[in-house]
Amino acid sequence: MSGNATEEPMSTSPSIDRRSDIPFYAQLKRLLREDIAARGMEPGDRLPGDHELCDRYQVSRTVVRQALLELEHEGVVRREKGRGTFVGDPRTSQGFGGALVGTFEDIQSNAGEQHSRTLFRGIVTASPQVARDLALPEGADVVEIQRIREVDGVPWAFTRTFLPLEVGRGLLDIELEDVSLFGVLERRFGIRFEHARRSVEADLANDTVASALGCPAGAAVLVMRSISFDQTGRPIERFTGFHRGDRSRLNVDVFHATDR
Repeated sequence: MSGNATEEPMSTSPSIDRRSDIPFYAQLKRLLREDIAARGMEPGDRLPGDHELCDRYQVSRTVVRQALLELEHEGVVRREKGRGTFVGDPRTSQGFGGALVGTFEDIQSNAGEQHSRTLFRGIVTASPQVARDLALPEGADVVEIQRIREVDGVPWAFTRTFLPLEVGRGLLDIELEDVSLFGVLERRFGIRFEHARRSVEADLANDTVASALGCPAGAAVLVMRSISFDQTGRPIERFTGFHRGDRSRLNVDVFHATDR
């Protein structure tokens, strides 16, 4: 099945789990990936339009657009203005940094079995830098969560998340494996993330990072740093992700200003 020929009906897929802590758009991404694989679709095959996806999965157009935007960023689909959405060409590299998500969906490869596990979570004293980033008094108590992301059982990213105590306290006693912290906070606790400020840079793994990622100390890593804010502009999450340089590549899409 190849080319841009007639679009075939999508196979019957599981529906969105409305009780899950995983955001709807992340669930839709997974369902679309599974459907593409189940149908044996190839690059250039057409996918259903936004409205059809809304009807089929009973989600808003915002959810559909976010899911497709991230799938496009990851190379899974290709969107052409005025023509539709098509299966993209396979990639081994990863695009990351553009989605407002917290710890699991944010950086995923488009191949391999993926898993996240928690190394540490607890209440700690904020360092001067963490306190400044979260607009807290120096020495304030904050919640810290450390997690490892794996692809096919191999460590890929080591993440450290700091949250103000009143924001993160609810995360201390619930299951956090393979879920989005953003999704948990929004759905269970009504904490909404509005925007984030992010940076990506190259660095060398220190002993702690190297031990977590199973790579030599001094190995190359890509580091993403992010501060997320709520609707009032209050900083409510400080996130740092260390990604193995031998397993990651940064993809950036650039658009002409008039096309945005």
